[in-house]
Amino acid sequence: MSYIIDRRLNGRGRSAINRQRFLDRHREHIKKAVADAVTRRSITDMDRGDSVSIPTRDISEPVFHHGQGGERRHIQPGNREFVQGDQVARPEGGAGNGSGQASSQGEGEDQFMFSISEEEFLDFLFDDLELPRLIKRQLTGIENFQWQKAGIIQSGSPTKINIVRSLRQASARRIALGSPYRRQIRCLEAQLQALEKDLEGVEPLSDRRATLEAELLYLRSRLKRIPFLDTLDLRYNHHVKVPKPSAQAVMFCLMDVSGSMTQATKDLAKRFFILLYLFLKRNYQRIEVVFIRHHTSAREVDEQEFFYARETGGTIVSSALELMHQIMQQRFPAQLWNIYAAQASDGDNWNDDSPLCQKILGNQIMPWVQYYAYIEITPREHQSLWHAYSDLKDEFPESFAMQQISTAEDIYPVFRSLFSRSSVQN
Repeated sequence: MSYIIDRRLNGRGRSAINRQRFLDRHREHIKKAVADAVTRRSITDMDRGDSVSIPTRDISEPVFHHGQGGERRHIQPGNREFVQGDQVARPEGGAGNGSGQASSQGEGEDQFMFSISEEEFLDFLFDDLELPRLIKRQLTGIENFQWQKAGIIQSGSPTKINIVRSLRQASARRIALGSPYRRQIRCLEAQLQALEKDLEGVEPLSDRRATLEAELLYLRSRLKRIPFLDTLDLRYNHHVKVPKPSAQAVMFCLMDVSGSMTQATKDLAKRFFILLYLFLKRNYQRIEVVFIRHHTSAREVDEQEFFYARETGGTIVSSALELMHQIMQQRFPAQLWNIYAAQASDGDNWNDDSPLCQKILGNQIMPWVQYYAYIEITPREHQSLWHAYSDLKDEFPESFAMQQISTAEDIYPVFRSLFSRSSVQN
């Protein structure tokens, strides 16, 4: 039997690599724990790390061991209680991993607990999510650049040397410089071979033969002195900086804060928008977020006021849509921006205003946006705004989505269904 002993010292990043392997192996357990954590957290600590527990049976590793060898004989006793096909009841007791026998010593654990950092928590939280239908457009005034190959040049830095082209150039140079010498060598060898036939059987060497051999020696030495690689042979990769189209996007967050929205309903809406805001800021660099609160009138506010202001009033949803359309025309032209919007409301609206919302959204907003998500937060049946938007869902099946949230447990699944990378919006 042979043993392999690894005596290498642990590298500086060894533990980080092992931790990443562990996280990848138990990704499903961690994603489920992260989803559960989102539902029980407040909006102020949504992005902090968390502790994750994994059943010990799921982290056990297979091992090799020696089995019982040789020939063994044993007798299995029969029974009078069970016959083939009977189902045996589960023994009474807990759901732990213990053997079920009492003991005066020893200890164990049924769950393996470990902590994940804030970065790891957000990685699992927004795994496989993206903004739908994101298009790269050339920016005006602000351009991103990238380096592209632009052929081969004769000078450059050593890090950009092209080995293949340099060796090819060196081979061509050696062939060109050595061709006259090789031609003369072949001619002298032919003359020497003819001379040897004439001098066959003659003891003394003629002066002509000595002269030919000296010339051959000189030409061969000149051929060997041609350098294998010269400075003139070096070729370098040339790179130029060219403008790169970038994906610039804006997200409009429209939240209903009217009197029909209870404090619990507003809290659910804020939880959804907190997830959306964290997702955008973490996954996209060039992203603008426009916050709009509305009751009877709509106002553009900053992040602090959007999540923590207590202003309320009646309900006219069209005011928010009109303000969004106005901001789109003034600051975010559709030719340069990818426009997205998410609207959260309880669906309650002034009766005469819902048809106006449908008209504004269908004629002035939807033709220019990449994606519009409407979230109705109500445990009851769908309200008037939902019915007004239903026709838009049929008219814009790829860019318009509608979802309903009833409890806090629905927020994260709805959020993933709206921005999932692989799912098709229904």
